[in-house]
Amino acid sequence: MAERPPVRPFLKWAGGKTQLLRPIGERLPAAIRGAYLEPFLGSGAVFFHLRATGRLRGKALLSDANGPLIEAWLAVRDEVDALVDLLAGHRAAHARGAKDHFHAVRAEVPAAPVERAARFLYLNRTCYNGLWRVNSRGLFNVPMGRYQDPAILDEGNLRACSAALRGVEIREEGFATAMARARSGAVAYLDPPYEPLSRTSNFTSYTAARFGRPDQEALADDAAALRDRGGWFLLSNHDTRWLRDLYRARGFEVASVPARRAINSDPASRGAVRELLVTPGEARG
Repeated sequence: MAERPPVRPFLKWAGGKTQLLRPIGERLPAAIRGAYLEPFLGSGAVFFHLRATGRLRGKALLSDANGPLIEAWLAVRDEVDALVDLLAGHRAAHARGAKDHFHAVRAEVPAAPVERAARFLYLNRTCYNGLWRVNSRGLFNVPMGRYQDPAILDEGNLRACSAALRGVEIREEGFATAMARARSGAVAYLDPPYEPLSRTSNFTSYTAARFGRPDQEALADDAAALRDRGGWFLLSNHDTRWLRDLYRARGFEVASVPARRAINSDPASRGAVRELLVTPGEARG
């Protein structure tokens, strides 16, 4: 019998961590026996990696402040059959008239949660670089991407993702709420919206509210509080002087690793960049 391919993220996501799984995996505990948290979920690349490698031994708690994103994750976990059927319909309609179907789907938000989830996944696979960006009214406003044959439906991987999510808690909530629930022995992977590398390098937020420096400072304080309660974390962000000073002021260990950025409104900030990986100290096995 042929081996099944490993589960992989079902979303394309700006800032997704697939390319950094090796240095991230090297710093996370070899076995996570307490609760595992991802309060900035995105594509969940780190969660799927830990699940596939058998390193998650306790409960997983996945969350994000982006409501449509969480709705998509819940549909993958709980309604994968209906989601597959709806995406098959989107794929057929896109093949008949890509531009017309894309703009029709972008303009209308369905009433049913699973239909909204299918819309989210369809737009993710057909919009520019998979970017989820909303304006101040919360309306999705990314243009259509230039793809000859976008992978609108990968049924095998969707079903594998659904299986990997069985028993996993998924919530729409901000990071402060998620972090406050973490207790001794918990391990958190923290991947907040990036600190801009320059004044022109920041896209509009993927929720209606922006994530600014006061939020970065609050997250650093929450990470310190988790450490003081006997938990552990790994945090990733752009390598900037301001962030290095922020984390080091709290006694965290900071490492810089190479990464690449394909999406940025400032061409100087595309291509090779440095990423910070921050921990409170040595990972607990």
